[in-house]
Amino acid sequence: MAVAADATAPVATMRKKVSRPMVVAAILLAWLVLFAVLRGRQTLTLAAADLTGLHRRLNDLNDSIGANRNSNPLFLYFFNEIRLAIDNLVTFVQSLISQPTGTRPVPQIGWLGVVGLTGYVSWAVGNWRVALLAVAGFTFFGLQGLWQESMDTLALTLSAVLVALLIGIPLGVWAGLSDRFNRIMTPFLDFMQTMPTFVYLAPLTLIFLIGGASAVITTVIYAAPPAIRITAHAIRSVPETTVEAADSLGTTRSQQLLKVLLPMSKRTVVMGVNQTIMAALAMVTIAALIDAPGLGKTVVQALQSLDVGTAFNAGLAIVVMAIVLDRVTTAAAARTEARRTGGPFLKWRRPLLVAGGIAAAVLVYLSHTYVWAAEFPGNGSTGSHIASAADTTTTWLQDHLSGLTNGVRDVITNGLLNPFQTLLTDSPWWLVGITLVALGAVLGGWRAAATAAVCVGLLVGTGLWSDSMTTLASTAVATVLVMLSGVVFGVWMGRSQLVDRIVRPSLDAAQVMPPFVYLVPFLALFGATRFTAIVAAVVYAAPVAIKIIADGVRNVSESTVEAATSAGCNTWQIITKVQLPMARSALTLATNQGLIYVLSMVVVGGLVGAGALGYDVVAGFSQGQLYGKGLAAGLAIVLLGVMFDRITQAAARRTRA
Repeated sequence: MAVAADATAPVATMRKKVSRPMVVAAILLAWLVLFAVLRGRQTLTLAAADLTGLHRRLNDLNDSIGANRNSNPLFLYFFNEIRLAIDNLVTFVQSLISQPTGTRPVPQIGWLGVVGLTGYVSWAVGNWRVALLAVAGFTFFGLQGLWQESMDTLALTLSAVLVALLIGIPLGVWAGLSDRFNRIMTPFLDFMQTMPTFVYLAPLTLIFLIGGASAVITTVIYAAPPAIRITAHAIRSVPETTVEAADSLGTTRSQQLLKVLLPMSKRTVVMGVNQTIMAALAMVTIAALIDAPGLGKTVVQALQSLDVGTAFNAGLAIVVMAIVLDRVTTAAAARTEARRTGGPFLKWRRPLLVAGGIAAAVLVYLSHTYVWAAEFPGNGSTGSHIASAADTTTTWLQDHLSGLTNGVRDVITNGLLNPFQTLLTDSPWWLVGITLVALGAVLGGWRAAATAAVCVGLLVGTGLWSDSMTTLASTAVATVLVMLSGVVFGVWMGRSQLVDRIVRPSLDAAQVMPPFVYLVPFLALFGATRFTAIVAAVVYAAPVAIKIIADGVRNVSESTVEAATSAGCNTWQIITKVQLPMARSALTLATNQGLIYVLSMVVVGGLVGAGALGYDVVAGFSQGQLYGKGLAAGLAIVLLGVMFDRITQAAARRTRA
């Protein structure tokens, strides 16, 4: 028995020595060796104008649906009715604040009334500071010469948020009360939040056509998950003792919900409203690709013509609207807490609100009755100056910093992107597929490997394998850069409370901005190239990765750090040998979130030269004969997102275990 035990000891030792990173390195080395032998074979390339049988069938499906839209019962009595109801809602809101109706040359409520109402509502739900910010922000839209575009964006956002909350809050309450329903909803919500924003557009235009109604329906699907998740979390977070106390008093289930659960979770639910509004604004701007009116349309047209000044002016308006909506809803959440604790001025608030309401009503009446109060005065000269300054700055940057920017672009493009893209696109498709499945098995387990295998097979079926690999290359390079910045700044913030207090507000503000906005400054710096999309993706995804890593580093036990310090470790050793290894689960989660954010942004970068799947989607909207290919590209993006998400989430779970 002793001999047998001695014989098995070396085997156990060898198993311990073969770590996961070593297996990953072996897989990658085998891939490189086989690539050198098989390069250029079975790569499944497809020219930009070529279509596969699947693409043609999707084109035929689009044509068939268009021909039978008004005769097929499913469309006639279901989809068309939904579209009509949403279209009526959008038209109604637009007629109130943005678009002329009937014989009126102006909306029902002109600029003065909108500004007055905005200020009053912001003060009523928040405070006077956020009301001043809202009034200043909305006035700025008019000074930019973008009043109607801004109001169109606001109208679509409000319509989508209203529908999303009408659906999301009841479902969230249900999920909070029922474990079974929560388990059913979670996979759907995960899937909806994993998909990049681009992906929602193509299939929904197939059903609901292009225009404002489709934009709102798309936005509802994208913006509802935060409302459902956060409402469910709020309901579940109510202390059990409170619920038990209500039970002991003989309350019914509906009384518990209305008198206990909802009032005690109000602040968290308002935070969910905030997230829903931010998601809706981001999606409404991207929905300009399906002919949604507003600021997004101005940005898209400017990006397509490389007009940086116009894009910057409209992008600035989107940023201002995002900041205003975010601050108002954040202040509303804080106000719900203030109402619980009371305050010295609480007794004066009600009469002041009545007076403010009367003033807002007078402004609405004036803007409804008089043209001078309905049409924003001036010709938007501020916006012209902003656009001109942006163009001048762009020219100066290109003249004086082109050496630096081109150098950075060339180093990353030639040193990282091109070699990795060549490895992916010139390897046989089956070799890349086997490698992805093997990495999924090592990092995430057999379920992640099975998911990767299914996704690889479906990617081949889309007929866009080469474009998918090009997008994968850009996504991987951008994710590496995101994690490098995430580790540097995350460790810095995690080790210093002062740095965290200074940097975190900027990261929070960066996460508020819609994806389109990030493209504009980098278009000015780097021109319309793949690198522009990669840099924009890094800046877009870095804040979430930095915050996750910072929290992970901060959560490392202080006693562990003190023990390492007393053992003579220097700062570098403490970071690399203690804090980062103990924050591995945070690093894996940051990688997961970074990948999803990067994929979303890299695809949007199809507007500024990123090519690949993003270009296929955009081309599908603009060229009817490529619609099927664009739809297949959307499916390919979903498959990449699902594969990344499942592997990294499984890796995160294994790390925590």
